[in-house]
Amino acid sequence: MKQVPALKIDGITIHQSNLSVLKQVREEMQLTWAQNAITSGFNALEQILQSTAGIYCVGDEVTMADLCLVPQVANAERFKVDLTPYPTISSINKRLLVLEAFQVSHPCRQPDTPTELRA
Repeated sequence: MKQVPALKIDGITIHQSNLSVLKQVREEMQLTWAQNAITSGFNALEQILQSTAGIYCVGDEVTMADLCLVPQVANAERFKVDLTPYPTISSINKRLLVLEAFQVSHPCRQPDTPTELRA
């Protein structure tokens, strides 16, 4: 059961952040396509987290699910997804971003991050 949130988050990753997949969508449709993929995944994940979450995705210890969550929320922000319908996802993400390990490894701080997305 502890792996379910990580698997759901990983499924979101495959659909919307894989550049080879995104390139198959016409450029003018990429934003809408990514938003739909993220929203679909976040709808399911929000429900799962309501039964597994404590301080983090699965209880009160950082797990693989948390490692996967932060980049997906960053992608959601990148693709301008409204996070209001996802209070559990949002609150967990905020708690994770307080931790130094998540601050220094955030997607906006990676060497290959495009300039416009850097922190």
